[in-house]
Amino acid sequence: MSAVNKERLVKRFSEYVGYDSESFHEKALGERVRNDLQALGLTVTTEGTDPDYLREHPEGFPNIYALLPGTAQGDPLLFAAHLDTVSPGKGKEALVKEDGGIVSKGDTVLGADDVSGLSAIFEALSVIKEKNLPHPDIEVLISPAEEVFCEGAKKFDFTSIRSKSAYVLDLTGPIGRAALAAPSIISFSIKVNGRAAHAGFEPEKGINALNIAVEALKDIKTGHIDKDTTVNFGTIRGGTGKNVVPETIEITGEVRSMDHSHALSVKDEIFERFDKAAKNAGGKVSVSFSEHVKAYRVAQTSDTVEKFLKAAEETGLKTEFIETFGGSDGNYYNEIGIETIVLASGMEKVHTTAEFTTVDALVRAAELTINLMTI
Repeated sequence: MSAVNKERLVKRFSEYVGYDSESFHEKALGERVRNDLQALGLTVTTEGTDPDYLREHPEGFPNIYALLPGTAQGDPLLFAAHLDTVSPGKGKEALVKEDGGIVSKGDTVLGADDVSGLSAIFEALSVIKEKNLPHPDIEVLISPAEEVFCEGAKKFDFTSIRSKSAYVLDLTGPIGRAALAAPSIISFSIKVNGRAAHAGFEPEKGINALNIAVEALKDIKTGHIDKDTTVNFGTIRGGTGKNVVPETIEITGEVRSMDHSHALSVKDEIFERFDKAAKNAGGKVSVSFSEHVKAYRVAQTSDTVEKFLKAAEETGLKTEFIETFGGSDGNYYNEIGIETIVLASGMEKVHTTAEFTTVDALVRAAELTINLMTI
């Protein structure tokens, strides 16, 4: 029989969903989560986040770190989730249906990304305390601003973290799924500068920035350019009027790759193609790139994965290992040397108003988390 208190779990999930917590506006939920961790008897601090981050985002909240000292031998383990949601995330409400499905009202995201992860961690901690289950040191890190390329976690001082293994509860799919690899994500903005001229009287005096962009783009493959890499051009804007040769065009996009060095080379190739097209036409190009997260890959034979497999077996779960093309705090944790895998926590159709979860998924995620914490 499951030790999970289903009513408490669903109640907490619904209450947390009810907080407005779009990225950089997590203050109310952050205060609630901090207080609830303290109420469970954990040592909790919100120190360790770069003060500049908090000054820049006054409606945000710092990273929340909590420690439950161990009562048994074992290496410390880190469990993580995030506070923020994407837009539209104001006025959220969790509607629990008779069949166990949980949805939003339809005009916002539900926020199961990542309240499902938060709920699993809290229920696991509650059960461990109630049942006095033996466990190693359990570290908890709840980050803000994960949805904007892990901006919150990147501002945290990780020197206080003792764990060498981490489990981030922030993945879609059936409980028992784990992402062992995720990509580098590099975004770019390309500004093409030509020369304006009247399109009717003297178009030959102009340098058409749009033509330059078209010339560059025609030889750049998009979508899956290989099995591990995607390229996308997402926005284009520019020009001042239909009768004016466009002087400036700005294009934004991204590269994702499971190989960080390959992502960098693809980024460089994109710039080179735009630069060549601009020079051939007498124009100029300026490019800016941002490396948001770096690719990681955790071996299926690692201790972190072995513990997950054991906990999943004890929970009665079928396991599935995937490579995801989405980023998460797991990318950053792996980058700084904490071996991390990302676990499905009970969220589907995330980042849409059709997002949903189920009571059963929340229960199963909590059961798995209990077994991981007491492995």
